[in-house]
Amino acid sequence: MAGTVHHWISGSERPGEGGRYGDISDPATGKVTGQVDLASAEDVQVAVAAAKAAFPAWRDTSLAARSQVIFAFRELLNAGKQELAEIITAEHGKVTADALGEVSRGQEVVEFACGMPHLIKGSATENASTGVDVHSVRQPLGPVAIIGPFNFPAMVPMWFFPIALAAGNTVVLKPSEKVPSAARWLAELWQRAGLPDGVFNVLNGDHVAVDGLLAHPDVRAVSFVGSTPVARHVYETGTRHGKRVQALGGAKNHMVVLPDADLDLAADQAVNAGFGSAGERCMAISAVVAVGGVADALVQKIKDRALELHVGDGRRSSDMGPLVTAQAQERVTGYIDAGEADGAELVVDGRKVEPDADGDGFFVGPSVFDHVATGMSIYTDEIFGPVLSVLRVDTYEDAVALVNENRYGNGTAIFTNDGGAARRFQNEVEVGMVGINVPVPVPMAYYSFGGWKSSLFGDTHAHGVEGVHFFTRGKVVTSRWLDPSHRGIDLGFPQNR
Repeated sequence: MAGTVHHWISGSERPGEGGRYGDISDPATGKVTGQVDLASAEDVQVAVAAAKAAFPAWRDTSLAARSQVIFAFRELLNAGKQELAEIITAEHGKVTADALGEVSRGQEVVEFACGMPHLIKGSATENASTGVDVHSVRQPLGPVAIIGPFNFPAMVPMWFFPIALAAGNTVVLKPSEKVPSAARWLAELWQRAGLPDGVFNVLNGDHVAVDGLLAHPDVRAVSFVGSTPVARHVYETGTRHGKRVQALGGAKNHMVVLPDADLDLAADQAVNAGFGSAGERCMAISAVVAVGGVADALVQKIKDRALELHVGDGRRSSDMGPLVTAQAQERVTGYIDAGEADGAELVVDGRKVEPDADGDGFFVGPSVFDHVATGMSIYTDEIFGPVLSVLRVDTYEDAVALVNENRYGNGTAIFTNDGGAARRFQNEVEVGMVGINVPVPVPMAYYSFGGWKSSLFGDTHAHGVEGVHFFTRGKVVTSRWLDPSHRGIDLGFPQNR
């Protein structure tokens, strides 16, 4: 899309008022391809005002009519997903097949939201007391804000806004300023689907936009995905201003490999989960915990597979693309330097990669460390890049203790052929999402996504039933009426309207 990406407010493009812009770059070439508006405080006010003005009519639109809009959006998204994937690749850098997978996973939440008439229905008790009936309903909150990350510019916002909209809320989406074009594309798609103006708005920007949304009195709830320090700030600031907040933070995801595991399967999945999307996933495996005597063989298999990966421009026949920015590239190579300095064994050095790309892209190849200790920064910190650390422990109990002592609790996996060990692991591990012979345990849309400990701030996870509850609030009505009297004749078949 490139060019200048402006805000999208009340159904049309709107240039920013502050005169501030950020560069949009192609990570595979290093070239600046466009600019994006960075919102001012005035832009925040305009976007929220548009969402607030659109809310009463959208709230009062029937569930049947709202659902038709969600269904129409789903069909348009399905038809245009290749175009959206190419936009993601051009700004984020992930290979196009991976970007297409991102869109498909987001679409699953859209499809889940198509069932909102069932998901939002209440309950009723007739004659709870003599002549008294009681029923419950769930109602939308009002304008809500969604603050998206750079690594999944389509999927992560789609964890939230389909449910928020289907439930009757209006939305202000603040995408990452590094990858703004996907959000703009989605806004235009909503318009084509028949969503009324002002119900879905896109506010581009940096911390000014984020802090403005967190403090705005008309924003009722905030959903955020990003690093743990920022997630903590979003949660504390938003709740201090009286908002509901679900803030999903960082991760250090462990993959435990027991001695009875299929090591070829484990090595395949460690490489897939560690280096997909250049490691820029909150669900990436970044720590492999080798139990007992499997480490030497496992590390060799991981090394062999990592060296075979084709790194380059995501629009070519590459397995792995670049990192999103030059700053991200510098950060990741700095961690590789630190790992060497701390004494870990660098088995595969991604700093030496020769990518299949034109120009000076932001590439770091797959990197593998062995003999990593828990005090090293390559283990303690979320690197958010293609760096896989192998830690060696003697027993299953040591592995579980290592995982549980980590401050993050987003995702984990165990590879084993022992059903008893797997069942024990899923019970004992203190992590929100668990995979058994599945390295990236991202739940389907009808379950909820979210971790434990420093990986989540707030009590509610994304999408699924918890997502529906987050974007609605309950109300209970107790009523007593005289016997009703119906008048008039209508032989037509009753319809939803």
